Amino acid sequence: MKIASFNVQHCNAFLEQKINYRVMADAILSLDADIVGLNEIYSRGEGVLLDEQTEVLGALTGYRYRRFARAIDFKDGRYGNGFLSRIPIESSEVIPVPKGNTAQAHYEDRCLLKVRLEGGITVLVIHFGLNFDEQENAVHTVLENLADEKCVLMGDFNVDPDSELLLPIRERMKDTAELFDAPLLSFPSDRPNCKIDYIFVSPDVKVISADIPEIIASDHRPHTAAVEL
Repeated sequence: MKIASFNVQHCNAFLEQKINYRVMADAILSLDADIVGLNEIYSRGEGVLLDEQTEVLGALTGYRYRRFARAIDFKDGRYGNGFLSRIPIESSEVIPVPKGNTAQAHYEDRCLLKVRLEGGITVLVIHFGLNFDEQENAVHTVLENLADEKCVLMGDFNVDPDSELLLPIRERMKDTAELFDAPLLSFPSDRPNCKIDYIFVSPDVKVISADIPEIIASDHRPHTAAVEL
């Protein structure tokens, strides 16, 4: 199975600085992934100013099974995580990540999308916040929802690989980036200087390969992994 994690920045094409679904769809198609976790996705609200971006990308790329996970509500729409799959979805759940409590900090609502696929595969898609306390809350939310077998965790974690925040996850899961031939970075996409995007898998999943392709579509480069379940 091929996995991809991609923060698409609401389909804002990095080089054009405007929404371009074709650019983002072509990038996703080039990954040839069976499942794709998406961060920073818009969905329509009470107004009609926004598109259902998960549906648009799914239609353009041919992914039959799709989910959107709302993290933020605002006047004209919603914002959160998305998921595209070639594998049928048996169930899905949206789990809010608790906000931090530092008075001076700015917090943005975040959520975890938990999907159960045909064949007993659990997939978690998450986007960590920027503040330490909300990142801690995101880690706790992840740990509470991990499956012991056939589990994939992916997303934009907004922390470097050497962050102590990731230790509890590393104790229970394998970082697919360990199969990189050399260190690879994911952000910003034109001249990356850090790795903040991840794909983890449960210990029973065999990792065959992993990569961060040199794709400039969003402000993040996608992260991919090939695994054997």
